[in-house]
Amino acid sequence: MNAERDLSPLTPGVVRALTDKLYEKRKVAALEIEKLVREFVAQNNTSQIKHVIQILSQEFALSQHPHSRKGGLIGLAACSIALGKDSGLYLKELIEPVLTCFNDADSRLRYYACEALYNIVKVARGSVLPHFNVLFDGLSKLAADPDPNVKSGSELLDRLLKDIVTESNQFDLVGFIPLLRERIYSNNQYARQFIISWILVLESVPDINLLDYLPEILDGLFQILGDNSKEIRKMCEVALGEFLKEIKKNPSSVKFAEMANILVIHCQAADDLIQLTAMCWMREFIQLAGRVMLPYSSGILTAVLPCLSYDDRKKNIKEVANVCNQSLMKLVIPEDDEMDEAKPSMMIPAEPTPEESLSKPESVTTGESQNELDVTALNQPLFFPCSCERIQVTLNLDGIVQVLDYHLSDTSIGMMTRIAVLKWLYHLYIKTPRKMFRHTDSLFPILLRTLSDESDEVILKDLELLAEIASSPAGQTEEGHGPSDGSDVRPGPVELHVPARAGQLSSSSTKGLECSPSTPTMNSYFYKFMINLLKRFSSERKLLETRGAFIIRQLCLLLNAENIFHSMADILLREEDLKFASTMVHTLNTILLTSSELFQLRNQLKDLKTPESRNLFCCLYRSWCHNPVTTVSLCFLTQNYKHAYDLIQKFGDLEVTVDFLTEVDKLVQLIECPIFTYLRLQLLDVKNNPYLIKALYGLLMLLPQSSAFQLLSHRLQCVPNPELMQTTDNTKPSTGFKRTAASNIDYTELLQHFEKVQNKHLEARHQRAGRAEQLDRRVVL
Repeated sequence: MNAERDLSPLTPGVVRALTDKLYEKRKVAALEIEKLVREFVAQNNTSQIKHVIQILSQEFALSQHPHSRKGGLIGLAACSIALGKDSGLYLKELIEPVLTCFNDADSRLRYYACEALYNIVKVARGSVLPHFNVLFDGLSKLAADPDPNVKSGSELLDRLLKDIVTESNQFDLVGFIPLLRERIYSNNQYARQFIISWILVLESVPDINLLDYLPEILDGLFQILGDNSKEIRKMCEVALGEFLKEIKKNPSSVKFAEMANILVIHCQAADDLIQLTAMCWMREFIQLAGRVMLPYSSGILTAVLPCLSYDDRKKNIKEVANVCNQSLMKLVIPEDDEMDEAKPSMMIPAEPTPEESLSKPESVTTGESQNELDVTALNQPLFFPCSCERIQVTLNLDGIVQVLDYHLSDTSIGMMTRIAVLKWLYHLYIKTPRKMFRHTDSLFPILLRTLSDESDEVILKDLELLAEIASSPAGQTEEGHGPSDGSDVRPGPVELHVPARAGQLSSSSTKGLECSPSTPTMNSYFYKFMINLLKRFSSERKLLETRGAFIIRQLCLLLNAENIFHSMADILLREEDLKFASTMVHTLNTILLTSSELFQLRNQLKDLKTPESRNLFCCLYRSWCHNPVTTVSLCFLTQNYKHAYDLIQKFGDLEVTVDFLTEVDKLVQLIECPIFTYLRLQLLDVKNNPYLIKALYGLLMLLPQSSAFQLLSHRLQCVPNPELMQTTDNTKPSTGFKRTAASNIDYTELLQHFEKVQNKHLEARHQRAGRAEQLDRRVVL
């Protein structure tokens, strides 16, 4: 038995008993080994102790024979018990063979390995901490063991190890984090439960600051939060909740920036619990870290904006997302418009900026989804000092505007998201107008398209934004920097472009614009906006019919009504589509006569006391000539009754159509409205208003015997006999004539202009009729 002699100081009897299949015999052998090792300890014979451990390890625990391996395990445990407090000197030799047996195919042997390691750890206590990583690694594998006995044994060992870590202050957290970061991505439920239990234990130890290493494991925690097991999800919720409490207590020591993109990704998760939890974290981060979060704004908006349109099934997520959105918006301040972007020393971080790492406009085409932008961001190392609010952070608008543009262009995005996007753009134009006007040319087409939105609230916000762009002083600096050079403007049906002939204004029109009292408050984009709005109405007639009046009335509230009517009239004067020009003039006239928003403008035109009001009248008149009836109504509004009568006399030369008579009918209805109360009262002064009565009789003669005819006829029957209305004071001059004389308006030239415009309309109608007739003939053939 040469093998037996090589195994000394173990006796042959001990060797045989260790390899026996019966547990009782192996236990007896273990007691002999324990006795032997105790003797060596008493003699301080370390070489013999090492030799015994080596024999048990190499010849037994690592043997090919299963019973030998079982004997080796119980023998190593016996050695540890015998060594007592001195076992720490031999832990590496004791632990390694036992851990090797954790991988054994025999479940009974894995259980004995668990039992052996439990005894070794129980004796060594704190001395095992230097070997914690290998113990944790082995235990994480046993946590997912299919055998319930092995799993039960590993749980006992796990609890023992947790007790040791909790009571010790020598735990090497730095050395443990890489292993934890690796194992946290396990998909096995039991392994995940094991990981979370350890995180909870480490969190509870005062001397262990796991918060410093949260960026390393946060992503893995959110992955575990999506586990199918309710128990694991609950444990993970508790762990994340504890971390968040700690963050609120010590925000100055939190690495917010390193975790920002992790939250951005999980705020877009399909799982409701993950998304809600991540959104709650994002809310706290924005409120605690403040402007430190600004460089990540584009990613945060990508995650938050879609949530604002969630229905009641995701009400909680929607509410938290709304708080995130509002809090982030408040972080943008006017100073962001003044920061010198050419000074990298003032920025945090240097290159690449977190904004660029999150969404790079130069590397992402319009067709790519925002999710791809976020994935790109995770590949960038993001280390960002964020200890205090005073650190100056540069707001990079490119990424933010790109995200806002993307969400506004996406027709599938909900109404509340579109409103939030418009609020964001409005806020940026208020706080950072100088920087925002660099993006105006690219934003303008989509803002114009948004006017066709189904929601009135969206259109209102869009108009507020367009009005701010058109009136902001910052827009003055962009004069001459239009999109007509075509460098940065996306192709679209509507472009921000001033026609070359727009500058060829008539003398009266130019004078009118110059004299407008509020022109200085309008910038170069105002006139461009008016041009493109009319283009929009021209190309989309349904928009004009359903929302045209609403849009113009709101603009009159947001901007100066005189400027709006002046500029639109000037643009329509050169409109080649005469039918559209007539329709548009009719719409503007209806708004002018009926809208409460234009009360002041009507009063200004009614009196024509100032040069500005007279110039406005002339400008409107020239465009109003596209529609004969609206021209007469404008003369009624401005009390130019003689000219109204002259115009009605010309109606005999016009082509009287059903549409024409319908408009006369509507004018008669308007005369009966409160707006023309002053006109009806002037019928009492027959002597001084003969042309008013003549004009009304002219309209009566134009009308067929309809309800409108009866209405106007009854009104004229109420005009008193001039003889009965005479007073003793016959020398009092007519205020109406005095005003007309003072106006210095060339009515003859205006009448000639009316005839010229109407001749153009007649030619256009005949051309359209001729084309329609040719088309009918082709169809017949």
